Amino acid sequence: MLNIIKSEQIKYKRTVSKKLIYIAPLFFVIYAAITFPITSSVDYYVYTVFNWWPLLFMPLGTALLSSLSITREKKSGNDKAIRCHDISMMRFWLGKVIVIAFYLLLSTLVLLIILLLFKIILPDIITSVFVVITASFTIWLTSLIYIPITLFLAEQFGMVLSIIVSVTGIVSGVVMASESYWVYNPWSWGMRLMAPIVGVHPNGVPLENGNSLLDPSVIPTGIIVSVCLFICLSYVTAFWFSKKEVN
Repeated sequence: MLNIIKSEQIKYKRTVSKKLIYIAPLFFVIYAAITFPITSSVDYYVYTVFNWWPLLFMPLGTALLSSLSITREKKSGNDKAIRCHDISMMRFWLGKVIVIAFYLLLSTLVLLIILLLFKIILPDIITSVFVVITASFTIWLTSLIYIPITLFLAEQFGMVLSIIVSVTGIVSGVVMASESYWVYNPWSWGMRLMAPIVGVHPNGVPLENGNSLLDPSVIPTGIIVSVCLFICLSYVTAFWFSKKEVN
């Protein structure tokens, strides 16, 4: 398994996928800094970053990484070549899942490091380092579910549908994140959990004290559901891939 993961990582060298990992966090941090109103509360910066990060980059970034990984495999014919050898196709698929999860974690760490550097330069722009760290890793955990979903869509139907489903998920996620049935939509998880952690509504508006969305009980629920479904879907799609016939 370790060799499969190492082999998968090598495929990312000098690719658009790897550049995206580093460019995306920088873009969102700079965007928040540019739009930061001088007369606003100091929390506006954190609100902006942790509203747009789970809203756009995590779902779309995952879809792009997954689609590019599948496209790269199909163009090289590596998929067919591997099936001719005594290599577990389930492990091959799970290797892809693990590597994409790793790169999403790496991107999360880049975002976190940049934010902490901003905190050193401009101490008042971020009031709580603990909130920033908690929000960063919570978004990563609740976004893992996108990996098996987008990999499956890209493998079975192609990049376009994978992106379309992700965009549709984003729209529905915004609508459902503030509702009681938010847990039924994976694209609403990250935004919903940012409400009690950061204090921002899924629509980007700061929440007032006493708002029901500030209830912290949703945090363990969201994390447990997302991790469990991520593991289950990863193995289900891996099994499907191992039985898939190559055209």
